[in-house]
Order: sequence, then C-alpha cells, then structure tokens
Amino acid sequence: MSGPLAGLHVVECASFVAGPTGGMTLAQLGADVIRIDPVGGNSDYRRWPVAPTGESYYWHSLNKGKRSVTVDMRSPEGRELVIALITADGRDRGVLIDNVVGRRWMANEVLVARRPDLIHLRVQGYPDGRPAVDYTVNAEVGLPGITGTEEGGAPVNHVLPAWDLVTGLSVSTGVLAALRDRDRTGRGAYIELALSDVALAGVASLGWLSEAAARGRERPRHGNHVYGSFGVDFACRDGQRVMVVALTEGQWAALCSVTGTRAVFAALEKALDADLNQEADRYRLRETIAAVLRPWFAARDYKQVSDELDAARVLWGRYRGMTDVVAAHLGGAHPVLADVTVPADDPAAPGPETAGDAGADGQERGVPAITARSPLRWNGAYGEPGAAPRLGADTAVVLAEVLGLTDAEIGRLAGGGVIPAPADSRAAGEQEVGR
Repeated sequence: MSGPLAGLHVVECASFVAGPTGGMTLAQLGADVIRIDPVGGNSDYRRWPVAPTGESYYWHSLNKGKRSVTVDMRSPEGRELVIALITADGRDRGVLIDNVVGRRWMANEVLVARRPDLIHLRVQGYPDGRPAVDYTVNAEVGLPGITGTEEGGAPVNHVLPAWDLVTGLSVSTGVLAALRDRDRTGRGAYIELALSDVALAGVASLGWLSEAAARGRERPRHGNHVYGSFGVDFACRDGQRVMVVALTEGQWAALCSVTGTRAVFAALEKALDADLNQEADRYRLRETIAAVLRPWFAARDYKQVSDELDAARVLWGRYRGMTDVVAAHLGGAHPVLADVTVPADDPAAPGPETAGDAGADGQERGVPAITARSPLRWNGAYGEPGAAPRLGADTAVVLAEVLGLTDAEIGRLAGGGVIPAPADSRAAGEQEVGR
C-alpha cells in the first residue's frame, strides 16, 4: 500500500471490530500493518457473515491491506517472536494495537522494558478491564429504550456496531497523536481506550444526557420521526418508501413548494399559533405535517417523487435493501466500494472459478466479495482498498524481513509447530512485500 503513512509499521494483536478497524484505517493510509493471530486463527476468524465455502467476509474485509502472521502464542518461542515483532528497532516501528486480556507477557511494562518509546494502544471493554461489546454498552447508555415505535414495549437493539466503529477510528486517531508526540519528544505512550467510554462520550457530546438530567425522564420514542425537527418516511404509490427531512428553513420551504402545501401550512400556523420555520414547531406538529404531506407521495410513483424532490432540492433519501446497494455498485454507482477476492483457506482445494488465489492445479481459487476503500479522498481520489489476506500467509517473510531470521531458523520454528509451514506462506508473503 502507498499513501501518507507509507513507511510506518504497526503490529496489531486484536480481534472483532474496534481494534481491527483502527489497524485497517492505518493500513489504507499506507501503513504496513502486521496482524498477529494464533495458529489456526483467533475467535473472530470464522465470524459471520461467511461465504458459501465458509470463509468469513467479515474477517477478510476488516483485515484487508494487512499482512497476516500466525504464531503459537502458548509456546515460549512463539511469545518471544511476538514480543520481538512488537519491539523491533526502527524509527517507524514500535507501534502496537491490541485488545488482549490476561497475557501478562504482553503487559505494557514488559514491552516497554524492551522498547521504552513504544506506542501501545489497548482497546478495552470498560476502563477497569472488564469485558464489554458494542451491544452491551449500547444498552447501558440508554439508546435501545428510546428506539422503536411510539407504542414502546421491549428495548430495540441496533444492528450497526456503531460504538465499535467509532472506537476503531479513535484507535487510529490515538496512534497518530502518539506518533506526533514521539516525533517531537522521543517519548512513547500507553493509551487505554474503553468501548464504554466511547459510548458515554458520544451520547454526552450530543447533549442527550444533559437533556435527560433536565427533564428527569426518558426521551419518548417516535418511530421514524426525527427528534427535535421534522423528518419521517413516506410511501409512494408503487410501494417504494422515502425518508424526507427538513432541518433548516430553506429545506422546509423547498418541501412546501414542491408539494404545493404552502397555503395549507400558512393556515395551520395561524390556527395553531405556530411558526413552522422554527424546528421546534415542526417537531411539535410532526404528525399533522406528515398527514398533510402523505397524499402527495401516495399519488406519485417513486420515479416521479424522485425527480420532483431533486428538482426542488429537498433533503431526502430512498429506502433501499442491501441487494439494491449491491446492484448499484455493480453498475458503477459507488466508487468507494471495491471488488476483492476472499482467498480460500486451502489454495489447492476445489472452489468457485473466480479471480483469486492460484491453487495447486494453477486454477484461481477464492470467493468474490465487496469491500470498501478508505472514504478519505486524497486530492479527489479514493485509494486502493487493500488485498484480503490469507491467514498466516506472511509469517515467514515478516520474520525474515523484520527479525532477520534465516530459512533454517524459520524451518526449525515451523517444524516445531511454532509457526505454519513456510513453503506456501513465504511464497505468498513475498508476493505482497512492498505493496
């Protein structure tokens, strides 16, 4: 990978979403990120969603652009290899992202004894080290209780692991800040980042906790209505649904103009002593406004609604299924997305005849997948997404390149089961060096 972080070397010993997202973000900006897993893969290696052949779309996409090293971390030799990779000499080395628990041999004080200027960012569940995941911390900050239909009932969990993703981006921010400080002062840093803190900071920064404290009660549920302004979904004549939002006075004026409802709302303002140019009044009268607008949408097919809303510069979006997004991508609509091949676990095994990794018979093996480039556009252009890794494929070449191990030493480690057999992994790794 090339990019603004080319030359930076990062070691990642993390699983699931937050830590790997941080490493992926750095890799897509050009850093050489070496992900270290146990031989056979970590607990997230087979996580859903998975391809029909069993490979994890999730694992391969979150780790794209990284080099994959696998080591038996239960063995003393394997532990020493991991520590040596983390603390390797070099101005642009000595950066670790992890979320490990209970590995005393990877404690910060142990690593700093080997490299005092180490930058070590550890992702946690809670600040005291207790485990947590996105779905548990989200429950604890109150969001499921204000999500869902107005009728209420059981809490509604979200699908998107938003706090994991925000934590991952905070990981990359923390690493870059620590690198800046090390360049200026020569000091390393031990940074701890708790998922629960990220979630609490998020809802507090939006003012939601202040509101709850002032009100003394929970915010009501409003279904698909936007809280504090006007925005809700409408059904078109052909069954398609759109989300329409009017946050500003100009957006409200555009919506009234295209739907021909200016006079109706002027009368409502007079009758109800309201000013619909104000967000608060649009929110207070949201159900009345929606009832007035609903017939306009119901009388038109989606295509006509789309054309008229766009012409009037209304703020809106169409409800799509993910299959619709895939179809649009295949038609070239989303340049931030990219097609990659998820490599088969066994490159010699039969598999779909798609572009991918060459098997023993010379045929290409792998599963097609859709992933993403970095959403950061440098000088107007998206970067490369990075290749999906094969577990452990870069072990031999990384040990030779970073630690200077010879073929004989690598062979001895493989023979003892400390690392995977080097024949296939080294060849695959040599193809990736310098990307």
